[in-house]
Amino acid sequence: MLKIIGAKGNITDVDSFLKKVNSFSQDNNIITQVFDADMIFGERHLISAIEHAKRSIDRKTNTTKSLEMEILLYASGERQLKLAIPKMGVKKGTANIAFVFIKDSKITDQMINELLKQLSLIQDDKVIEGDENTLKKFGITENETGTVTKDKYGNLILEKVAMVDIIK
Repeated sequence: MLKIIGAKGNITDVDSFLKKVNSFSQDNNIITQVFDADMIFGERHLISAIEHAKRSIDRKTNTTKSLEMEILLYASGERQLKLAIPKMGVKKGTANIAFVFIKDSKITDQMINELLKQLSLIQDDKVIEGDENTLKKFGITENETGTVTKDKYGNLILEKVAMVDIIK
């Protein structure tokens, strides 16, 4: 099962935040990846990254040792973690966060609500919708956005995700 959500809150300590996420993942046998939601252009962006990451692991062309990190690479459009983490990783301060949860069995709302409570976050799926500002932050130029209509902006991000296979 796959679940993608957005959330808002304040991160005072990134290491503590990530330790809580990791503990939640281990306790519930869930693959969890978190992102700076300001870098996400909709659910399709994350679904594409997940599909590419799973395929790279199946084909043994993965760069990293875990599905979580492989998803991060693809979502960032980068081939190196040293570039992907600063670009897509959560940061200290007031934050919009995107979560990806993957589990073989059902992922309940109760599980997610418990995690959000532990992290002092409020669910807000609107933070993962993305806009023109997201594209700029992602490194997509005005020349690139000029090649498509606004309703196709998400495709520019999907192209960056797919390009990771080529630049690997």
